[in-house]
Amino acid sequence: MKLFDTLKNIWKIEELKTRILTTLGLILVYRLGTEVVLPGIDPAGLAALKQQTSSGVLGLLDMFSGGAFSNASIFALGIMPYISASIVVQLLGIAVPYFQRMQREGESGRRKINQITRYLTIIILILQGSAYLTNLHAQIQPEFFLIKGAFFTIYSVIILAAGSMFVLWLGEKITDKGIGNGVSIIIMIGIIARLPFAFFAELTSRVSQQGGGLVAFLIEIILLFFVFCGTILLVQGTRKVPVQYAKRIVGNKQYGGVRQYIPLKINAAGVMPIIFAQAIMLLPISFVNYAASESLSGFATAFSNFTGFWYNFTFFILIVAFTYFYTAITVNPMQMSEDMKKNGGFIPGVKPGRKTMEFLDTIMSRITLPGSIFLGIVAILPAFATIAGVNQQFAQFYGGTSLLILVGVVLDTLQQIESHLLMRHYDGLMKTGRIKGKTPGGPAAY
Repeated sequence: MKLFDTLKNIWKIEELKTRILTTLGLILVYRLGTEVVLPGIDPAGLAALKQQTSSGVLGLLDMFSGGAFSNASIFALGIMPYISASIVVQLLGIAVPYFQRMQREGESGRRKINQITRYLTIIILILQGSAYLTNLHAQIQPEFFLIKGAFFTIYSVIILAAGSMFVLWLGEKITDKGIGNGVSIIIMIGIIARLPFAFFAELTSRVSQQGGGLVAFLIEIILLFFVFCGTILLVQGTRKVPVQYAKRIVGNKQYGGVRQYIPLKINAAGVMPIIFAQAIMLLPISFVNYAASESLSGFATAFSNFTGFWYNFTFFILIVAFTYFYTAITVNPMQMSEDMKKNGGFIPGVKPGRKTMEFLDTIMSRITLPGSIFLGIVAILPAFATIAGVNQQFAQFYGGTSLLILVGVVLDTLQQIESHLLMRHYDGLMKTGRIKGKTPGGPAAY
C-alpha cells in the first residue's frame, strides 16, 4: 500500500509527472534508434557481428550501447565517445594551467569546457567510426554491403558521428526537461535493455538441465541480490568528518556556530578505475595477432582470458592502484582546508591550515583502501560467476562497470524523485526515511 500511495503522490505532482513522461518519451526515441541499421547494410548479414559481440570487451561496449553496436545501428557508437572526451578534459584540468583557470571561472568557464569537450568528442567519433567500419568489413560478408567503396565509408562515418551527437542531445534534454542525469540514464537504459534477454537465457539453460536446475537458478538470484546490496553499500558509503563553524554576530542576528559534516566517499573514484584498468588490459589483446614468438603469444593469450587467474589478478591490482590515483586527482584536501578556513570552519581538535589538510588526506588514504579492494572484488565477480557456470551475458550483472553504473544511476534517479516529493510535503520513497549518501542533482558516477 505504501508503494501505491507513493505512485499516486508522484502522479499528483504535475511538474514531476511531466518530467517522467518526457524522460520516457526521449528514452523511447533512443531505443527505436538503436534498431535502425546503417543505410547500405543488409541486416541479414549481422550474425557474425552479433557473435563477435556476445562476449569479451566488445560485449561490454554492446551492453553500454543497448545492443546498437551489434545491430550496426546509427547509434552504434553510443555515448561512450563523449565520456572518453570528458575524461580527457578532466585530466587536462589537473595537468594544464589553461584548463585549471577555466575551471575557476565559474559558469562561463564551464561553458567553455563543455564546448571543448564536444569538439573533442567529434574527433574521437571520426576515429572510432572509421575503426568500427573496418571491423564491420571484417565481420560481414561483402555481398551484404549494398553500397561499397569510399562513398559508403564517408557517409557512414558522418551518420555514426551524427547519431552519437543526437544521443548526447537526447541526454541533455533528459537533464533539462526530464529527471536525473540524462547521459547516465541513457547508459543505464542500454544496460537494462540487455537484462531480460540475459535473464531468460540463463533461466532456459537452467530449466533444460537435469536435476536441480531451478534450485541453482534460485541460488543465483539470491547471490545477485546480495551483490546488489553490497554494491549499494559501496556507492553510498561515506565517512562523515565533523566541521564546526565559528559564531559571528551581524547586527542583531547570529550566524554560524553550527556543526556540519563533510561526507568523504569510500569510493570517490566511481567506476573510473575499472574503465582505466580495462583500457590497460586491452593492450595485450592488441598484440596477440602480431606476436612473433610462441612465448609472447602465450603471454598475450593468458591476458586475453577473461576468466583466467593472471588476467583477473592483474585487473584487481590495477583497479586498486587507479582508485588511489583517481581519488588523489579528484579529491583535493588542500582546497577543502582553504575553503573551510575562509568560511570560519574548523575540524574539532585539528588546527586550521596544513594540519587540517594532512588530517583529511590521512582519512582519505585510510578509507580508500577498503573501498578500492571492494571495488576490485566487484569488478572481477563476473569472472567468478562465469566459472561457476552462469551464462556469460547474465554474469555481467554480477559486477563490473555495468553493475556500478546501474546502481549509481538508479539511486540518483530515486533521489531526484524523492526531492520532488519532500519539497511538496509528501513522504519519501522509502518507509524508513530519506535516501542518504547522494545529493539531489549530483553527478552520477560513470
